[in-house]
Amino acid sequence: MLVIIRYFQMLSDSSSWRFSVNLPPRAEWFSLKMAASILQRGLSPLQTFTKCVDYRSIARRCLLSSAYTDPAVWEQRLRDAQDLGQLASLMDRTYARKFPVSSLVIARFVDNLSSKEEVDQAQYYLYKFRHSPNCWYLRDWTIHSWIQHCLKYGARDKALYTLKNKVQFGMFPDDFTFNLLIDSFIKDKDFRGACSVVEEVMLQESFERTSTQIMSLYALSKYLATKPELSWQEERNMGASLMLAGLKQENSVGFNARLLGLALIGKVELSRGIHAVFHEMPLIWTSGYLGRALAVMDAVCDFRDVKLSEEVLDHVEKILQDLSVNADGQNVTDTPLEEEDELETQKLPEYINRFKELKERLVSQDRIDSRSLESLVSALMQQTLAACENADIAEYQRTVSVWEAELQQLIQRERETKEKNQKSV
Repeated sequence: MLVIIRYFQMLSDSSSWRFSVNLPPRAEWFSLKMAASILQRGLSPLQTFTKCVDYRSIARRCLLSSAYTDPAVWEQRLRDAQDLGQLASLMDRTYARKFPVSSLVIARFVDNLSSKEEVDQAQYYLYKFRHSPNCWYLRDWTIHSWIQHCLKYGARDKALYTLKNKVQFGMFPDDFTFNLLIDSFIKDKDFRGACSVVEEVMLQESFERTSTQIMSLYALSKYLATKPELSWQEERNMGASLMLAGLKQENSVGFNARLLGLALIGKVELSRGIHAVFHEMPLIWTSGYLGRALAVMDAVCDFRDVKLSEEVLDHVEKILQDLSVNADGQNVTDTPLEEEDELETQKLPEYINRFKELKERLVSQDRIDSRSLESLVSALMQQTLAACENADIAEYQRTVSVWEAELQQLIQRERETKEKNQKSV
C-alpha cells in the first residue's frame, strides 16, 4: 500500500516527472490513469471492510447480548396451538353469561398472537380478565408472553402502557422480562422510555438481579446526561430509582447513585414536604433525605476503593444552591408545610456548610473521580454484565421449564374437568 501511494505521489509531481522521463502528454495521461487504477484496487478492501462493519452493533454490544434477547428459548417451548377467533368468541360468551374466564384461556390467547392487530385485541381481553373474579390468577408466563409479543410485532408502546397501568391490566413482570423491555428502549436510544420502565421496576421493588440494577442505572445515567427538564414528580421517581438500585451496588457506581438519588428526593422534601416524597412510593416517611445524602459522602471517606464523581457532586451542590435561592428552601405549593417539614427546612444552611466540609475532605483524600456517572456505569457494565447474563439465561431456561410443567398441569386439569362433566350429563 505504501509503495502504491508513493508511486502516486511521484506521478502527481507532473513537472519534474515529465522532465526526467520526457513522456508525451498522451502517454503521461495513460500512466496517471494506471496509477489511479492501482491505488483504487489497493484501497478497495479497506472500503469494503468499512461498509461491512456495523458500528451500531459494536456500540450496542455493551448492552444485552443477542443470546440474552433471542426469543428462541421462548418460542421453541411446547405450545398449545389454538384458533384466536374461537378463543375470543369463547371469552365473549363467558363474560356475557357473567362467568369468569380461566387463566388457561387468556394464556392461550396471548401465546397464539401473530400480528400487531392481534396484540391490540389481546390488550382488551387482558383488561377484561383483570376486572373479573379470576384477576389474581394471571400467570407469570402470560405476562412474559405478552411483553415478548409486543416486542416482536412492534407494539412496545402497548407493553409500556399496560405496564404503567399495571393495576388495570395486572402487569407485574419478572426481572428478566423487565430487562428485555429496558434493553429494547436503550438500543433505540429512547432513554426516557427506558427510564419509564425503570420507574416501574422501582415501584415494584424488583432490583434483585444484578443485571437489572446495572441496566437501570445505565438508562438513568444516559437520560440524565441529556440534561432533561424534570418535573418534581420525575425528580422524585428518578431519585428513588437511583437510590434503590444504588443500594444494591457496593462500589463507586452504587455510592454515586445513592448520593444523587437521595439529593433529588431531598430537594422534593424541602420544597413540597415529606408527604410528597413517600406518597405511593416505596420510600420511608422519616424526614432527612438531604442529611442521608451527606451521610453517603461521609461514608465514602472511609471506603478505600470508592470515589465520588465530580459531576455528581456538582449536581448535588446545584440542588442545595437552588433550594437556598428558592425562598430559603420554602415549599412551592399552596399547602403550608407541616411542623416536621419546617424543622427540616431550617436545617438547609447546616446542610450546605456540611456539604462544603465533606467535599474538601474528599478532595484532600483524593476521593473525587473526574469521570461522569454515565462513564462509571458504562465501565461497570462492560466489566460485569456478561457474567450476569450467563446466570440470568440459565435461570430463565429453568423458569421456562417450570412454566411448561405448570401449563401442562392446567391442560390436564381442564381435560379431567371436561370428562367429569360429560359423565355427569
